[in-house]
Amino acid sequence: MEKKVLTILTVLACCLTAAAQPRYTFDQVLDSALHNNVAISNAHHGVEAARLTREEVHSKYFPNISATGAAFAANKGMARMEVNPGDYIPAELAATLAQSLPAEALSALSSPLGLSMMKNGVLAGVTALQPIYMGGQIVNANKLARVGEDVSRLQLEMTENEVEQTAERYFWQLVTLEEKMKTIGTVEALLAGLNKDATVAVEAGVALRNDLLQVQLRQNEIESQRIKLRNGISVVKLLLAQYCGLSDTTFTLTYDIEAVELPYAYKCDHSSALSTTPEYRLLGKQVEATRLQVKMANGQNLPSVAVGAGLNYHNLLDNNRTFGMVFATVSVPISNWWWGGSQAVRRKKVEHQRAVEQMADNAELLQIRMQNAWNGVEEAYQQLLLAQRSIEQADENLRLNRDYYHAGTCKMSDLLEAQMLYQQSMDKRIEAYAEYQNKILEYKHSTGQK
Repeated sequence: MEKKVLTILTVLACCLTAAAQPRYTFDQVLDSALHNNVAISNAHHGVEAARLTREEVHSKYFPNISATGAAFAANKGMARMEVNPGDYIPAELAATLAQSLPAEALSALSSPLGLSMMKNGVLAGVTALQPIYMGGQIVNANKLARVGEDVSRLQLEMTENEVEQTAERYFWQLVTLEEKMKTIGTVEALLAGLNKDATVAVEAGVALRNDLLQVQLRQNEIESQRIKLRNGISVVKLLLAQYCGLSDTTFTLTYDIEAVELPYAYKCDHSSALSTTPEYRLLGKQVEATRLQVKMANGQNLPSVAVGAGLNYHNLLDNNRTFGMVFATVSVPISNWWWGGSQAVRRKKVEHQRAVEQMADNAELLQIRMQNAWNGVEEAYQQLLLAQRSIEQADENLRLNRDYYHAGTCKMSDLLEAQMLYQQSMDKRIEAYAEYQNKILEYKHSTGQK
């Protein structure tokens, strides 16, 4: 009775533990990676930074408003002069004053007077300067900023592809280890039966003890493999959880390794697919960027025109003065063409031509990559078919050797070798399936498929 109760409690505990474990499908793992991976987060920050840069450059279309203020105090007036009042009095008035003023006053009028001005003062002003024509530099800078934003989005797309491939590789690596663990369980059950049969045969004297020892050695080897697989599963779970932002490593995976899609479901025309790949579009953005840089280099050698208005205040002569003004500026870079301007334009043109040639060359390489990825898909599919046939053959070989052993027409070593071949065929099949899935995703990314 106690054993039954203990068994029931053990089963219930296992059921509760399994229910508490989160289960993830392949799509859920990829979605978690795309939302939680650090590389994706950094790429999103790059997109946001590019957007803010575009908005910053767009502000160059608006007036540049500045305010200035200054106050000063000198030890003496900055403007000094001497004035002789007698020089400014007409002769008739001088004769009249000579009769009416005392001698001291007349002497003062004939003596020079020292005047000092601007010993202290206050200056302030607000100015708005609106660019009218800057040689196309503002327009092209805004276009270049938009190109930079497009580039950051393409880099985000490429980062997403890389994250998806890495997450899928971890996913199928974990599936491979778990399936191998299941195969270990099947082999252990088979060896347990062989151990029982060999023990009975040895005790009955119809078999050598060597047969039983061979089975036990094989069981020890399988137990060693189980330990290694358990450690491998633990490490890969940690890697997958860290990479995809999963909460813990108690999860289990949901997958169907029996569903095998034909490779031709993903085949596409490589020439048409070229323009959809983020790598090719990134090359196009590089060409566009260098073209705009040529225009900006030309614009630095062209005249610039701006108009402005300002409101100013000063108190230089102990008198508050406020006034407004409008003005226009024209700047002509005369020496630019002589001292490096033309060389800068030619250098930008060389960089543009290099980007054009690099785009044409890399386009061919991208198509070669597509073909190579497709070859990998076909090869992985053929390897999977071979692995599936090998399982059928290994299973039949194991059945025949088991029958032969029971009939006494083959040795235990032959039966154990058949068992080992069966285990290897099962392992190769799951490895081939995982490789096939990885090759499919690699081909989809190389051809711009989602």
